[in-house]
Amino acid sequence: MIGRTLMIAAGLGTGFLASQAPEFAQQYRQRLGGAIDELTRQVVRFDAEAKDFGLTPDAALHRLVTSPEPVARARGAAIADDMERLDRLTAQREAFRTAGSFDRLAALAEHVDPDLARATWRDFEPAVPTTSEGAVTAGAGFVAGGTAAAGLIGTLKLMLRRRARA
Repeated sequence: MIGRTLMIAAGLGTGFLASQAPEFAQQYRQRLGGAIDELTRQVVRFDAEAKDFGLTPDAALHRLVTSPEPVARARGAAIADDMERLDRLTAQREAFRTAGSFDRLAALAEHVDPDLARATWRDFEPAVPTTSEGAVTAGAGFVAGGTAAAGLIGTLKLMLRRRARA
């Protein structure tokens, strides 16, 4: 009786946790769009500044990173990082757009941006899953949690039986 109750409780707990994966991915995608918008704004502004000085963005970036001035080199490194991150995040957004429901979870795991994931987790708000992704991940979590609890209970029973025989 207690074992069955523990299995159901473990299943419900892991089912709830697993059901939040699609919601986390959705909130991550929203934050991803905001990060892309901000990085795009910064890169466009840098490109305009380069043009104002009669330079291509690549030439302006080269001048910054090879400058003898530490502040210019630091600015060059920062804009180069921003450009690289913008490319990476844009590719991830495209992966999300072309992925099916469950493939979006795989795309998140495969291409996650650590800074964006931390910020998403910090502000994450659980939600009731109303999509097929949420229902399936909840069910998978329930089965996994219940199975893990059953295995643990079985192992404990076996250990107690052996101890009682000894």
